[in-house]
Amino acid sequence: MRIVIATTQIPFVYGGAEVHAAELCSVLRKHGHEAEIVTIPFKWYPPEKILDHVLACRLLDLTETNGLPIDLLIGLRFPAYLIEHPNKVLWILHQHRSAYELWDHELSDMVHYPNALSIRDAIREIDRHFIKQAKAVFANSRNVANRLERFCGIKATPLYHPPRNAEKFYSADAEDFFFFPSRLCRPKRQELVLRAMALTRHPVKVRFAGVADHPLYGEELQNLSRSLGVSDRATWLGHISEEEKIVNYAHALAIIYPPIDEDYGYVTLEAMLAAKPVITCSDSGGPLEFVSDGETGLIVEPTPESLAAALDLLWEDRVRARLLGERGRARYTALGISWDKVLSSLLS
Repeated sequence: MRIVIATTQIPFVYGGAEVHAAELCSVLRKHGHEAEIVTIPFKWYPPEKILDHVLACRLLDLTETNGLPIDLLIGLRFPAYLIEHPNKVLWILHQHRSAYELWDHELSDMVHYPNALSIRDAIREIDRHFIKQAKAVFANSRNVANRLERFCGIKATPLYHPPRNAEKFYSADAEDFFFFPSRLCRPKRQELVLRAMALTRHPVKVRFAGVADHPLYGEELQNLSRSLGVSDRATWLGHISEEEKIVNYAHALAIIYPPIDEDYGYVTLEAMLAAKPVITCSDSGGPLEFVSDGETGLIVEPTPESLAAALDLLWEDRVRARLLGERGRARYTALGISWDKVLSSLLS
C-alpha cells in the first residue's frame, strides 16, 4: 500500500512524537509498503493561529500524489489528524493539550489570551466532529484514550509500540548515578529533580540527557542547580547519541521520569528494557500504565520531599533497585509489545 503518516512538528523541536512517526514509517517500509511522513509545521500562539492550521489541514488533498492514489492515511497529531481522506486511521499521540487537560493548569499558555475560551471550545468541537469520521481510532496509551473519552466522548483503543532500538537495550552493573533522559522543558520537571537533590541525605548524582526546547530554560536549570548547591552532583549531558543513551541506561542505578501527565513516555519502556527501576510521580500519566509501586519502580507524590526520599531509598538499597529493575524487564516481556501487533491493528 501507499501510506501517508500525517503529523505536526514545532520547527527545531524534536522529541518522542517525531521518533514515533519515523519509527512507524520505517516499519511500514520494512513490511513492503510505500510510506511517507507528511509533517505540518505548527505554531500555537496567538490562539487564533491554531484555527488557521486546522483550516489548512482541512484544505489539504492527500487522496493522491503524482497521479497515483494514496491508499491509507494514518493521522498522529493535532491538527494533522484532521486531514480528510476516504481511508483514514487515527493513532492519536495527544490532542492540543492546552485546550484539554492543561486548560487550567499552571503550564497552560492558551488560557492567558483574551479570546482563549472561544478558541478552546472551537478546538473541542472540531475534534468531536472530525475524529469520529476516521475508519478506526487508536491512542498511543490508555492515558490518551481516557482523555479522548472524557473530553470528547470518543472511544479509542490503546495501542502500545516498542521504543527505538528496543533490541539493543541491556543491563550492566549499576554505578553511582541516576539517569534522566528527556527534553529539557517544564512539563518534564527537571526542576523538581534538582529541588529533590537538595533535600537528599546522600550525595546522589543525576545525569540529565537532552536539550532544552528554549535555550533560556537550559540556563535557568543550571542556575537553579548552582543556587541549590547541587551543581557538582548534576551532570548536563546535552544531546547524546543512541549508543551513549543505551550505555547510560545500562549503568544507571535507576531512571528518573516525573513528567506532568505524560502521554506515553519512551523513557519508562527503555528503562524496563534495561532492567532499571523507574522513579515517577503519581500525576505522571503514561508511566503509571507500566510502573507498579514497589514492584517495578517507585511512585511518589510530585514534591521535592517525596522524590528525595525515593532517591535516598534506592541509593541506599542497591539490591532492591536491582530487583525492581528485573521485575520491570519481566513485565515488559509479558506485555508482548511489538510492531507486528501495531501494524495488524492499523492496517486491518
